Amino acid sequence: MDKELILLRITGEDRPGLTASVMNVLAKYGANIQDIGQADIHSTLSLGILIQVDEENSGRVMKDLLFKASELGIAIRFYPVTLEEYEEWVSRQGKNRYILTLLGRKLSAHQIEEVTMFIAKHGLNIDSIRRLTGRESIMNPKHTERSCIEFSVRGLIADKAELQKELMSLCSKMGSEDEGVDCSFQVDDMYRRMRRLICFDMDSTLIQAEVIDELARRHGVYDQVSAITESAMRGEIDFKESFTKRCALLKGLDVKVMQDIAENLPFTEGVDRLMYVLKKYGYKIAILSGGFTFFGEYIQKKYGIDYVYANELEVDDTGHLTGRYVGEIVDGHRKAELLRLIAQVEKVDLAQTIAVGDGANDLPMLALAGLGIAFHAKPRVVANAKQAISTIGLDGVLYFLGFKDSYLDERGRM
Repeated sequence: MDKELILLRITGEDRPGLTASVMNVLAKYGANIQDIGQADIHSTLSLGILIQVDEENSGRVMKDLLFKASELGIAIRFYPVTLEEYEEWVSRQGKNRYILTLLGRKLSAHQIEEVTMFIAKHGLNIDSIRRLTGRESIMNPKHTERSCIEFSVRGLIADKAELQKELMSLCSKMGSEDEGVDCSFQVDDMYRRMRRLICFDMDSTLIQAEVIDELARRHGVYDQVSAITESAMRGEIDFKESFTKRCALLKGLDVKVMQDIAENLPFTEGVDRLMYVLKKYGYKIAILSGGFTFFGEYIQKKYGIDYVYANELEVDDTGHLTGRYVGEIVDGHRKAELLRLIAQVEKVDLAQTIAVGDGANDLPMLALAGLGIAFHAKPRVVANAKQAISTIGLDGVLYFLGFKDSYLDERGRM
């Protein structure tokens, strides 16, 4: 017996039992469900169902559905689909799928317009849009307000790296015109859904300070050290050379100062929430820092971090810094090596790794990781990164990983 393919589009006010009522009609005529999808925004339903039904029953199905729609107070429309159209649609499944994430304190119509025009310009089609952040109160807004939507798009891309570069430029431009917006563009595959290892820079990423500057301030050499730090972070001088010079300026500092600094570290917005969620869902977490082990280990104890690799300051018998360091410097090259090593130890594919940092010495690990994120980074770093967060706190990383606020417990949503 000949079959017909019919696409049903149903819209109206959502209520319990609506889909069941529609399926009751379809089941009556033995219809096969080839595809189904539903979206619900503020109790307004949009439901699509692609059915295959015997040709002799197609008229009865549509008639009964129209009566049911009238009874339920919804609208229903019917669209015939040819077998050729259906098979062409089947052949595209799972291919050339990407996720574009749009993130900011608030998202304006202008920002969404710019991004959707960008999507269209590159010949990509939007399959679905979903909001990742929770609903925000208009009357009682939070100071940590954030907004994120995720586009699932499909299409052929000639040069993904060039597209990402153009998208980053667009987001940077919008950030100068509006409140600011961040974008991420990722291949939608199983690796994106199964990230397992995340490596953080420490200074100016997990904490809003450069600890070597804080040590220098206590020692009265802040101006000299800060100038070298900024030059190194901008990539203007070699990290090893700058690190050696800065350590030498700390000679004679009492190590007791370090504990006081550690106990008063200014943690970055969103760190508590991010660490809670990552630990709850089984991520391995590492600190790979050009800073110092003393502070990395302090943070490790606070959050239960799995690995810490940083630089060790040499201390003399009197409890004062010698102006030298012990062991190999953790610079940009070493950070990338450590990320690879930890991934091997944890039996994690590099595509399942994430790296987050703000400085030029973070670029090697950002490039190596499956997902590299420049966080409130220097211009040179942002220009060379594939994704960046500059508008909200460190918990913005969760949205680039695909977390949805409504899936988290109360503490995870804070």
